[in-house]
This record gives sequence, structure tokens and C-alpha cells, in this order.
Amino acid sequence: MSLTRRDFARTTAITGAGVALAGSVGALASAPGALASAETETTGEESAAQHGGVGYGPLVPDPDGILALPAGFSYQILTYAGRTRLESGEFTPAEHDGTATFPGPRGTTLLVNNHEMDGPRDEQEYPVPLIDGLVYDPAAPGGCTVVEVRRDGRVAEWVGIAGTANNCAGGSTPWGTWLTCEENSDRAGENGMTKDHGYVFEVDPCDRRANRDPKPLKFFGRYDHEAVVIDPKRGHAYLTEDADEPNGLFYRWTPPKGFEYGHGKLRTLADDAGVLQAPKCFNSGGHFVDDLSRATKVGTVYGVDWVDVPDRDARTVSVREQFGEGEITRARKLEGMWWGDGGAYIVSSYAREESPVQHDGQVWFYDPKRRTLTLKVLLGVNPDPADPSADGAFDGPDNITVSPYGGLVIAEDGDGIQHLFGATDSGRTYPIARNDLNIGTEEEPEYSEFTGVTFSPDGRTLYANIQEPGILLAITGPWKRQRR
Repeated sequence: MSLTRRDFARTTAITGAGVALAGSVGALASAPGALASAETETTGEESAAQHGGVGYGPLVPDPDGILALPAGFSYQILTYAGRTRLESGEFTPAEHDGTATFPGPRGTTLLVNNHEMDGPRDEQEYPVPLIDGLVYDPAAPGGCTVVEVRRDGRVAEWVGIAGTANNCAGGSTPWGTWLTCEENSDRAGENGMTKDHGYVFEVDPCDRRANRDPKPLKFFGRYDHEAVVIDPKRGHAYLTEDADEPNGLFYRWTPPKGFEYGHGKLRTLADDAGVLQAPKCFNSGGHFVDDLSRATKVGTVYGVDWVDVPDRDARTVSVREQFGEGEITRARKLEGMWWGDGGAYIVSSYAREESPVQHDGQVWFYDPKRRTLTLKVLLGVNPDPADPSADGAFDGPDNITVSPYGGLVIAEDGDGIQHLFGATDSGRTYPIARNDLNIGTEEEPEYSEFTGVTFSPDGRTLYANIQEPGILLAITGPWKRQRR
């Protein structure tokens, strides 16, 4: 049943602020450089005064030039592209991206680690090795590795899937597998590819045999996928698309009636199984919203209706171009997602001239019960992202996770300095880590983005990647529940 504009306007008028705050994270506003609920900008000094008492203190520069952390915290390098090796003998692949953790046998922790590489395979120095039986397209350099962290600290790594392209984010499933997403929609014959790309694949970290003969899950659609989450109660899958010209979309997939999830079940579905839909949003006044960048206040709530995708495999026209003006709601750089608090947290990294309103990042919360999107985080345009002293001026949120200590932890993919940062339930932000690895020059420093932020199953370790050159890190320390 559709949620009509009139229904949403009437519900909003009756319930007021109760609609505006969905989930336990509340209305989050990042600062400094953020747009608070009163649409006022905050300076660094003002933020320190207003947001004091949260986080873990200032970041301490790393003498090894890799990762700055608060006092009392430490890190371990688990894998390093071109340095550590797989069980099969090859070097760890490069370009680490989306990651999730799973409890493994005998007290181990398993991580599935995406490797975001595209183009002809021979142009990549450390592609994902083409292990027999695990290859989709032998011309593609990307894929996933599975990393096993043992109780004694030893680490093993092996290939989960190979021959895919631009494995960006993805998402874990309630039944303990990983859905890896191709942010690449090359057709066979383009950029040297021998098969069509732009799909989602399932990787089982606990059963190597289940990963043989990779099958694209075509019912999720063919486009520049970023991330995916599964609603464990209702069965819907939600997916993001990182694209522009025109801006990308946020999708919902409804499984066929009677379908039951489980290990290996997705592979049994037909390519056109279920229904793939795109959102159509409207505000409390019943007016259509063409782009999520229109929201300029934290706490903004949009009602959501869903519109069927005409051709999910994009045989002649890309999915996002199949809709005319006024039919769906778009957003630039739809990136990471995480399921928590009964809904999906969704990131829009930034908006520029291609969008109605510019910003340096949004985090939305989709409530499937109310069918609403609520703006939780809104980052104003960062005036000086290259300032090495600004460990509170964040921009370009990307991968995201819900913290077991309250609030969110967000990986930064902005301009200049890159951070992992937290946001409390009431909107206070704080730095957790800074990338100190300069891959540029002394005169023109450059710092790669953070990716794959996720906690261990027991909540004691925060894992994250430095994408370039490709480093998987385990961060430990005196974690604590954050004040609101």
C-alpha cells in the first residue's frame, strides 16, 4: 500500500516531533563546519566548548606515520597490499574497501574485505588472484578476500571471489554472509571486460565451497552499486547507487512471496525475481522532493513512496535514466549503509553544482515501519579540508557503522585530511583516528580515504582500512559508552 502525500502530511501534523526522530541515534549534527538544526554554522572553538566531554581526547601523531589515535589506543596492521601474503602465496590485493566481521570457528574473527579495482586487469599491480572456481570474469581485477584473525594474533587470508570490478561497499546479511557490490556497470567488451558488470555477489566467509562458481544476483539490478542492507524483519533489501549525470538512487528490493532467506538461497532466484523500486519522496506539506540535498535542517523528515524500476538490467538505458522529471528522488554520492535501530542508515557523501543545494555530507535514516527518511547528519561545506590541525572539521562521509558504544562511527572520504569520527546520540562529534600516511609529496601531501569501518562481533576492536595503498587495521583501546 502506498503512503500518499496526504497521508504523510496528516501523520506529520498529528505526531509532530515523534516522526522527526527515528532510531536511537536521534538527530545527529556534525561540527564544526556543520549545519545545526537552527541552520547556523559552528566554529572549531565553539564546537570544542559545546561538545566537550565526549570522545577520547586529542589525536596523537603516529611516529610511524600511519595512524594517529587518542592516548591509550593502539593499532595492528593485519594485511598490507604488496607486503602480506595470501594462503595461496600471492600478495594481498590492493584498494581495500567495504568490510564486515563475522564470528569464526574456535574463537576466531572472520572479515570479508572488498578490493575496489577496475579497468583492464594487467593495469593493476596487485589484483585479486584468479583462484580456480572463484572467478566471475577473468578480465576483471577486483574481488574479496577473507581474513581470519586468530586468538593468538596470527592472521590468515584467502580469496572469497575474484574477477569482479570495483567492489566498493556491500553489506552483511542476517544469515552470516557478505554481499559485495560492484560500483561499475561496464558491459562485456568495455574496458577489456568479457562479461557484464554492475551486480551484487554473495560471499560466505565460513564455507569456501559455497563461493565456487560465482553467480551475479541480477534481481538486485545492474548499476553502479555501493552498499546493501537486509531488513531482517520484513525481508526487503535496500541498496545505494554511487552515480551522477543524473544523480543516483536509493533502491528497495522486495523478495518473491513466500521466499525464505538463508545460506545459498539467493543463488536459487531467477534474474527477474522480486520487485526493484526507487524512492519518491515528499515533504510534510505534500510537495514532491526531487533531490535529498534539498534538506537543509537536521531532523527534516520526508515520506517515501516506491516506484517500480522498468528495466532493472539496464539493457539499453541505465536504471537511473529510466525515470523522467518528477518521478523519483535522487541524491549525489549515495554511499555506505548500515542496518541498526530498526532501519537503514544511508550516506550521501556530498553535493556540488550538479545538485540543488551543496553540502559536504548527509546521513539519513530510513524507517521502514513509517516509510520515512529522517536527516540525521548534515555537514556544511568544509572551508579548509587540508588543515592538518582540524581534527574536528569533517567532510565526505562514506562507509558507516552503528557503534556498540552509542551513536555512529563514520569513515571520511573527503578532501585533504582523512579521519574516522564518531557522532553521539545528541549530535556531538569527535575524532577517533587520522590517516597520517602521506602518499603524496612533502610539498603536496595526499591522504587516502578510510573505508570498511566495522566493529568485531564482541565490540572490542574497531576495524578500518586505508584504501591506498591498501591496509587493514585493527584498533583497540579504552572504548567507552559516549555521553549524549
